[in-house]
Amino acid sequence: MFDQSPYACRVEWGRRGAREASERGDIVIIVDVLSFSSTVISALNYGAMIFPYPPHLDGKKFAEQVNAEYTLGRAEAAKVGKPSLSPVSFNQEHANRKYVLSSRNGSFCTWIASKVPALLIGGLLNASSVASLANQLRSQVKANITVVPCGEQWVGVNKNEDSLRPSIEDYLGAGAILSELKGDKSPEAEVCIGAFEYGRHKIGELVWESGSGRELRERGFEADVKHCSQLNVYQSVPKLHKDHFVDAN
Repeated sequence: MFDQSPYACRVEWGRRGAREASERGDIVIIVDVLSFSSTVISALNYGAMIFPYPPHLDGKKFAEQVNAEYTLGRAEAAKVGKPSLSPVSFNQEHANRKYVLSSRNGSFCTWIASKVPALLIGGLLNASSVASLANQLRSQVKANITVVPCGEQWVGVNKNEDSLRPSIEDYLGAGAILSELKGDKSPEAEVCIGAFEYGRHKIGELVWESGSGRELRERGFEADVKHCSQLNVYQSVPKLHKDHFVDAN
């Protein structure tokens, strides 16, 4: 059976990886650079309260239950000036307001791994801060750490095909975090760190030209790609508390 159990710091991809980490009882760091992680980090930096919710459930009904606003799709929200999965759509005006944020990757992985000792949200934006907090938590709860790069989902998947599309922006974000985690690292984690170290001086260029970056740019969200590609510009570390994120830093 595939296993990274001898190591304190591990990497597992996507929803299946999130479940694997959850069943082990690891500290989990969810990485979805474009854009769930970056949006949550940015929103909390401005004081907004984010409730993650998986897309296969009724997010609008849940928003009513917690007295929050259900975020619209990027294009729809932009037309009416509302915040969305676009991280640059959040600003000071959204402080102390509640929002339900749904996505096929980051929020889904969060939902799957919600029962772990600690679930953190990380990305390029807060790599050093989230790694620092994870190191503290590991010494407190005596649990290992799994970084979960969420990847993307292929559209038009045929029968017997995988739906997960690994994405380099999540690989780079995971590597940035892993490079500052303490403890012995699995070979998967070491290779992830190597990718980050190789590309750290041109991260913006790599994410800009990546498949995910090009997709967002073609849809008119160039600002999102630039924003999410920044390294260590925020100290905010979203930590799941019951059904919403709090800034644990």
